Amino acid sequence: MINEIRTDAETRMDKCVDAFKTHINKVRTGRAHPSLLDGIQIEYYGSSTPLRQVANVVAEDSRTLAITVFDRSLSAAVEKAIMSSDLGLNPSSAGTTIRVPLPAMTEERRKDLTKVVRAEAEQGRISVRNVRRDANDKLKALLKDKAIGEDDERKAQDDIQKMTDIMIKKVDQALADKEKELMDF
Repeated sequence: MINEIRTDAETRMDKCVDAFKTHINKVRTGRAHPSLLDGIQIEYYGSSTPLRQVANVVAEDSRTLAITVFDRSLSAAVEKAIMSSDLGLNPSSAGTTIRVPLPAMTEERRKDLTKVVRAEAEQGRISVRNVRRDANDKLKALLKDKAIGEDDERKAQDDIQKMTDIMIKKVDQALADKEKELMDF
């Protein structure tokens, strides 16, 4: 029973760390990459659809993304979705292609992106702590139901705390790596 809780907590904490790493990988350091637009959703026939399903996104050069929309009537919606995203991008239409120039990375922009990454890191830490809280609640419920003893509960909580500390260190390390990447010129 305790091992199941521990394994579940570890799996969920790993997912939290992976989600954080995925989020910060979307923060680009000035190079154009199609995955930069992965989080953008387009309103398509009444449902929210990922940009990748309605258009082809390619890196035209190191500073420009080119988007070819499959249905021309969606071009305006795609432009609007990119502008309203928190990426700070300003697309321009050129016939059937929408070009998205990436702004040059100024010192101010780098600092702004660092703040965004730090906020994501805090959300990652909070997610890991929430998993710890859930696991500890399950352990307390087992103790209350007399399924385990106090010593077992205490040991399991210590193990979960150690696991939490390790996961938070992983988040902090990923944050430090991304900050270094952002601040390097």
